[in-house]
Formats: sequence, structure tokens, C-alpha cells
Amino acid sequence: MKSRSIAFNSPIDRRAFLAQALGLAGGSAAALQLAAAETLPKPVDSGADYLKEIAENERKSRSKDAQPLIGVGDKLKITKVETFLVKPRWLFLKLHTNAGITGLGEPIVEGRAKTVATAIEELTPYLLGKDPRAVAHHWQAMYRHAFYRGGPVLTSAISGIDQAMWDIKGKALGVPVYELLGGPTRARVRVYAHASTVEQIRQRKAEGFTAFKTGPFKERPARIIENKAFIDKAAQRFAELRAAVGDECDIAIDFHGALSQQVARVLIKALEPHAPMFIEEPVNCQEVEVMADIARGTHLPIATGERIFTKWGFREILEKKAATILQPDLCHAGGITECRLIAGIAEAFYAAIAPHNPLGPVSLAAGLQLAASIPNFLCQEQVSLGAGYIKKPFQVRDGYIDIPTAPGLGVELDDNALADKIDHDWRNRETYDVDDGSVVDW
Repeated sequence: MKSRSIAFNSPIDRRAFLAQALGLAGGSAAALQLAAAETLPKPVDSGADYLKEIAENERKSRSKDAQPLIGVGDKLKITKVETFLVKPRWLFLKLHTNAGITGLGEPIVEGRAKTVATAIEELTPYLLGKDPRAVAHHWQAMYRHAFYRGGPVLTSAISGIDQAMWDIKGKALGVPVYELLGGPTRARVRVYAHASTVEQIRQRKAEGFTAFKTGPFKERPARIIENKAFIDKAAQRFAELRAAVGDECDIAIDFHGALSQQVARVLIKALEPHAPMFIEEPVNCQEVEVMADIARGTHLPIATGERIFTKWGFREILEKKAATILQPDLCHAGGITECRLIAGIAEAFYAAIAPHNPLGPVSLAAGLQLAASIPNFLCQEQVSLGAGYIKKPFQVRDGYIDIPTAPGLGVELDDNALADKIDHDWRNRETYDVDDGSVVDW
């Protein structure tokens, strides 16, 4: 599939424009020169040291590269909206502006990439000619100017556009997105890796990870009622992973909402001696009352959120105490704008945020910006640090990624590396019961 784009013809004298922008001087310009040291210093030991390191980092970043690209009064408008499929199963978005500033986003519903791309085409007439810096206003317009609101397709489309607008705004002002959300609350962000075997989890640990996530060991899809052998094998496999990395590492387990509540309750009890970091989606996320009851029946933290959209979707989870760890996906739940609000609501309920992200490096970049700006962050999921996709892939050190310091989302696509990764036709798995052929959750 070729990239989709719609252009808006509005020529601009770029040389004169940049001359004006880069010629800004005075206190207002100096206040904006905060971005882009290459790396942060090593982890700090105290709050005072942390603030000292942040100040030093900002001092070093005050250079011509950190100048704001445009002034507050300069006109900026979206001229082109482009989407393109990227292997293995992603959809990337690029917003173009008359100033030459582009913004990246990752709008996707796994297995429905072309559907979301069409939704973005439908939103494009609204976007063209608009100033992307009014991010919250555009979010409201895209979400509310429709009789039917929400759902995975619309909110995923909005999510990617929202990420791209924040990227543009940060680049225009010369600062990382988290600076626009109140400044950094931490110097680095903990991330976790996926692993399903002893060999994989040892490899991920050797790569620098200290937190991991797995799924229940299954030789076949789970039945509504499972036998003892199924439970024992699942618990034993988790025990093997625990033994492979030791008690100092954290291992979460994701049930994918694919187990019945009967099986989930029994398996959770079998896993309790091995201290999982959290149990993710023990049952389908729509079973809020059941999940709340399960949460009351175990001391293990319950997590959910990857298939829940907007703050309205998470409200019931928090009110009924169905989970203490929320996992909004910045590509599904409403982007940076909405997930920042979700994190604020969660903080009022003393709940933590562990953003969901089995997607690409643009999604990870957005998640890092959110994690850097909220106080109740726990851990960030990732499956790609960006090698082969972005010019400067993220690096994991002692289980953490240093918060980005470049303007906007802090990533730039590597067009040469992407050349052989454009287009895909990824589909969701179709699974059936091995005994009677009936449809089962994957």
C-alpha cells in the first residue's frame, strides 16, 4: 500500500521565514531554549541532585539547535496529512506544515490498519489549514463533531493525529513534549520486554531489561473450565521464568482477557507464590464487576486498559476498584492529550500508569513523553526500540531509557532503513477449539 496524502497549496518563503524565526531574541526566546542534550547524566540519588542535573542539562542545551523554529505570533498550518503502512503491522502518520515542520504519530488498530487510515482521510478536511498548536481544541472537535463518538477506530485515528500535533508543537517551540506538560517528573523511564521462554527472558535480561511480561503457558486455547494439568503447567512455566532471572527482576503476566473467570481465579491463586509484578486482563475488560471481585480476592495487582478508550472508559474501572494499574494505549485511548488526563484521574484513585505498547517506536516515543511528565508512572511496555525505523534508536541501561531531550517526540524516521518495510497485510489470528472447532479467543 502506498502512502496516503492530501495536500494543501499554501506556498511560503521558507528562507525568509527561518531567518525571522532564528532571529528571535530577548527573554521570551531564551525561555524557550530548553531542548536537546544528547543524553541525561547517570541516575541521581536525591531530589536536590535531580534538580541540579536537570538545570545543568538545560544549560548545556542552550545552543542554536535549541532555538524555537517559530514565534508565538507566526502562522502555522497543516498542509498535508500522510499515512503509510509499516511492517510488521503498524501504521505511521505524518502531518506536514507550511513551515516545513512535520509531526509523527502512530494511529493503529492491530489488524485494522487500513480502516484507521480511512478514518484519518475522513478527518483530513477538518485538519487542512488548521494551526496544529491548538492540540486540545482539535481533539475536542475531532471527537465531538460526530453523533457517534468513541470506539477503537475513531479514537485510534485521533490518537495518532494528537501525537503528531504535539510533536509539531514541541518542535516549533524547541522543547520536548514533556516540557509542555509541566516539565520532567523523572530523569529516566523504566521499560519492560516480552518473553515467553527461559531462553528469551535470559536474553532480554542480558540486553539490559529488569522487567518482563509473559503470558500463561498454553498448549491449546483455554476452555471455560480447565483441568488441574492446565493450571499446573502454566504455574510451573512462570516459576521457571522466575528462577531464570531471580527475585530482583519483575515479571508480569498477561491473561489477554481470554480466560473465563473460573479459570482466571484458579490460575491467579497458583501464581501467587511466584509474585508476579501484576496480572493483566485476568478476564475480558468489559467484565468490570467480575474483575473488581477478582481484585478483592488476591493480593496481586490487577492491570487493565489496552482495550479501553478515553477517560470515560477508565472511569468505571477506577470507581469499582477493578484495577490499581491502568494501561492506556497512547495509540488507542486518545493520544497524549487524553492519556495525560487518564493519568490525572488515576492519581486521584492512587492508581499507577503502565502504558500499553506492543507497537512501534513512534508509539514508544509518545509513551516516554507521558511517562516523563506524570507522577504515577510504573513501567512502559515496548517491543521495538526503533532499530531499522528511526535514526537514533532508544537504548536500555539498567532497565531504563533516559528521557528524550530533542524537541517534540524526539524521534526522526530513517527513510533509508524504512524503504523495505513499507506496506503490509497483517491480520489477526483465527483460533478454534481443537476438539469441536468452535471459535475461541486468541
